[in-house]
Amino acid sequence: MTDTFRSVDVTRIEDGRRAVERDRAATEEPLEIRLHGRPFAVIMRTPGADRELAAGFLLAERVLRSADDLGTIEYCEDPAHDHPQNIVNVTLVGSAVTTLEQVLAERRQVATSSSCGLCGRLSIDSIRVDVPAVASDLTLTASLVLAMPERLRRAQMVFDETGGLHAAALFTRDGQLEDSAEDVGRHNAVDKVVGRRVMREELPLSDRALFVSGRSSFEIVQKALFAGIPIVASVSAPSTLAIELASESGITLVGFVRGERFNIYSHPERVR
Repeated sequence: MTDTFRSVDVTRIEDGRRAVERDRAATEEPLEIRLHGRPFAVIMRTPGADRELAAGFLLAERVLRSADDLGTIEYCEDPAHDHPQNIVNVTLVGSAVTTLEQVLAERRQVATSSSCGLCGRLSIDSIRVDVPAVASDLTLTASLVLAMPERLRRAQMVFDETGGLHAAALFTRDGQLEDSAEDVGRHNAVDKVVGRRVMREELPLSDRALFVSGRSSFEIVQKALFAGIPIVASVSAPSTLAIELASESGITLVGFVRGERFNIYSHPERVR
């Protein structure tokens, strides 16, 4: 079973009383991603769906442009490593192999925290990528958008145990939650659900909506753009850069989905 949470001792203060009890905390461990056996990035994540996380992360980093660039993703088998379950090696194929040296040269070797989606980029210019705008006829009713938070919440099994995880989900045009993932990092949760579709060769996701439990940052919208997702919604606020990118990229960006209200920041025609 995946170690997504662990038992910890806590001193609980309630109504002036102090008690030592056992509680559960979300697991956070490093995942080292290697390209052809060479270190590329370290991501702080919640264990589980590591191969999907790696695929989604590499799509967002533009190491992969499509499923055609992905060969294999395998866990480390070197018995000399104390924690081989925290290392995956990715083999590229096709045109991605020819750019491997450039990719490794341009990437700073840093540990990416669970709250950071762009920590390893060398410059501001490198985060803006020339990708076509999303083209999709997907529309959703307002009632389906309003139902997304509760439907995602019911799928958050580890959150029930710890109260400390973000989540992301893909919804169909009829409002069904089709896939979801949890992680200490909201970027990681998105990478897991998108990476799963990369591995299934199901991109672009032009008939799916993405819902996230946190705020919509530039990085979240950019990940949706690379996956071809036309609608991104969240329970919290988007940033100005997220709004700008969504507007330029043909993505409908929805925020503050709470109770019976929400705001649409770009391309409102997709929500009826």
